[in-house]
This record gives sequence, structure tokens and C-alpha cells, in this order.
Amino acid sequence: MRIDINSDLGEGMGNDQAIIPFITSANIACGYHAGDTDTMWQTIEHCMANRVAIGAHPSFLDRANFGRTEFQLAPEEIYELIIQQLIIIDELLSSFETPLRHVKPHGALYNLSAKNADTAYIIAKAIKEYNSGLVLVGLSGSYSISEAKKLGLQTASEVFADRTYQDDGSLTPRSAVNALITDMDKMTAQVLQMVNEGTVTTVSGKVIPITAQTICIHGDGKNAVEFAKAIHQLLRATE
Repeated sequence: MRIDINSDLGEGMGNDQAIIPFITSANIACGYHAGDTDTMWQTIEHCMANRVAIGAHPSFLDRANFGRTEFQLAPEEIYELIIQQLIIIDELLSSFETPLRHVKPHGALYNLSAKNADTAYIIAKAIKEYNSGLVLVGLSGSYSISEAKKLGLQTASEVFADRTYQDDGSLTPRSAVNALITDMDKMTAQVLQMVNEGTVTTVSGKVIPITAQTICIHGDGKNAVEFAKAIHQLLRATE
């Protein structure tokens, strides 16, 4: 199985152009947590030049906290939050005559969707009613995937090369000291385990099952470019 490599881009990190040649899918910030029309436009151009699939990366309206603060919103507010950001990126894509391929929520919205079935459902519902051909990218084994599948929406189960896992399959909170993986050897070992064995070793040492259809490299990680290049080479060598 060919594994997709994705990255969260258009967030003002300054390394998008260097990362894009090593990924196959880009999740582009829609301005609610980061980015603006100019950064979205530039990222789309780079993606098209490298034949990288373009996706939306919608979030809570929270530029002050980079979309990493959880808000309690009514279902109709979350629905509208998704729709408006899809409209924003689609309007730009119309100028390029290229389609939007997928949607991956960002930050706190992503984590809330993973652990809360109602939130996952309303996000999937918004995406399907906007464009039923889109793919929802969500945390492997979470409500994000299961609720989308119930609605008949295409999904891609996501795993993380640069994050550690808890025993329940959730990501270790960023507030924890061991949340991020910054060592190249640890990162590549985790990727190979997830892809080849369908498992991941949690922070407690427990081995749990995981489905790896797309691997995320965070564009804001200090080793983002090096990790993206390494994963690209690693996966292509195993195909």
C-alpha cells in the first residue's frame, strides 16, 4: 500500500517550499488560525508545481493561540466554521482550476473531533454536504474516522511521525514534556513500526494497533524539513 505523506502548511513557518517536494498532500491553513490570502495562494502554487494534493486545514477562529485552544461551540457554529473555510480555499482554487481533495481539521478542533463523537459527526456532515467527494483526514482509530464513515464520507486514517501516543490511541498533549519526537532515529523507528506492523508503542511502553494511511509531518516542527525528506526516502524505499 502506498502511504500518503501530509503536512500542515500555509501557517507562516517559512519552510513550506522546502517541505513540499517530499510530501504528497498539503493541508493549507484557511486564515482562521494562521495564514492569509497571500500565503494560501503561494502554497497552492508550490503544491501544483510539485503535484501535491491540496486540502483545507480549518480550525477554530483563534489566531492568538494558533488554533490550539478548545472552544465550546454549538453544532451549527461548528458546521458554519467548516463551511466558511472551505469556501475561502475553494474560491482561490477556482483561479487555478484545480480541485480541493481533502479536509483535515487543525489543532484543538482536530483533537476535539477525535475524542467527541458529536463534534466529529457535525464536521463530517459539513464536509459531505459541501462536497461529498472530499476525503476527511482524521486521527487513526478516533471518532473523526468512525463518524465520517457512518455518513459515507471517504476517510484517511492519520498517524504522526513527530508525536508520541497515549495508551488510548490519542496524542500526548503538547503541554507534556514528551509530546514531541525530535530525534531522527526515534521518528523513523516509529514510522516503520506504524507502516510495517500496524502498531505504535505508547509513552508507557504499551503496543497498540494503528492504521496508517497518511503520515503527518508538522510544518512548525524544528526538524520538519529533515523529517519530511527522511520519511519520503524511507517509504519510497519500502514500496
